Amino acid sequence: SGELSIGDARRLYDITGNMTIQNWISKLGKTHLLNKVVRIEMKGEKDRVKELEKKVRQLESALADEHIKNIVLESLVDIAREKYGIDLKKKNGQGPSKLDTGA
Repeated sequence: SGELSIGDARRLYDITGNMTIQNWISKLGKTHLLNKVVRIEMKGEKDRVKELEKKVRQLESALADEHIKNIVLESLVDIAREKYGIDLKKKNGQGPSKLDTGA
């Protein structure tokens, strides 16, 4: 009837064979009772899971946007260095170098 686990039934009825009950279940067509996983949810828990999954998607999207912004800014720094000779990255605690004015 599914009221006992296989281990409980073996102990209750003193069945020593490891596969005896599994074989009976298979032969009698009750395979839906084997290896069944049941998840119990509290009221509203499913909605909370969906809400958290949505939040994860939003955070992943925001992270991707920031990654793209970072790539664009890195490219801008490289272009400034190549075209104008300006190094906008701080090195050894020094600030950005000044634009060469020829003075």
